[in-house]
Amino acid sequence: MTENTLDDRIENSKPVDFGSVFTNGIELFKKVWLQGFVHLLLNLLLLLPLFIIMYIPMLLMAGIGGYQDYEYGSSDGPEGVMAFVVMCLLIILIILASIGAIMVQFGMTAHFYRVCKQVDLGLEETSTYFMFFKKKYLKKVIILSLAKFGISIVAVMLCYLPLFYVMVPLHLLGVIFAFNPEMNPSDLVKASFKFGNKVWGMTFLLILIASSLAQLGVLACFIGIFFTASFIYMPIYFIYKESLGFDQEDEREEMKLLS
Repeated sequence: MTENTLDDRIENSKPVDFGSVFTNGIELFKKVWLQGFVHLLLNLLLLLPLFIIMYIPMLLMAGIGGYQDYEYGSSDGPEGVMAFVVMCLLIILIILASIGAIMVQFGMTAHFYRVCKQVDLGLEETSTYFMFFKKKYLKKVIILSLAKFGISIVAVMLCYLPLFYVMVPLHLLGVIFAFNPEMNPSDLVKASFKFGNKVWGMTFLLILIASSLAQLGVLACFIGIFFTASFIYMPIYFIYKESLGFDQEDEREEMKLLS
């Protein structure tokens, strides 16, 4: 889909109906909860190496004899210098790990939205979980992940309040990318904010409610949350479907990606 086509569909988008989105979201979740569980497990497996790398500097700091002096502000001696270097390394690795985590989650979520569409419309299902990490789309996933990270950091630096605003466009960015992967990253970001401005209030409310319901798995000895966490994506999918819809070009793109 081209930028102009998506812009036209956003301009002519239908109002979001809370009851329809919520009800359809529950019905679809009953069909895709297992796929959501698999996607979450794959996310955790892919993120595990990032967490291990992030903890390496912490282990190094624990082994530095002068760590206690550094903790109280002393920088005398080689131990203090080493502790400072390790602390800088830790901060860098945390930033890189955070970006990597966003990238993994973004790519896997985009695929899950396509699974939701296939199940919802009765299309042929695909198990290519890493389709958006292939060479064709990997660069876009990286750029969009950096954009999400940068926008979030700026929102936090502005006393957190803007974070409530950007939360909606950043949630919508994943589903817009999932169904328009041929568009440029900058156009996708602009489209997510343009669409987010039109449906912000209802989307924000649905995200809050869906997030609360997704946490209900905690009641089942915390393990159940692995099965309910994917419910957060149901309203986002139906907001896109019912506001923008799918056309024949979307179906041709679907068959191209499945081939």
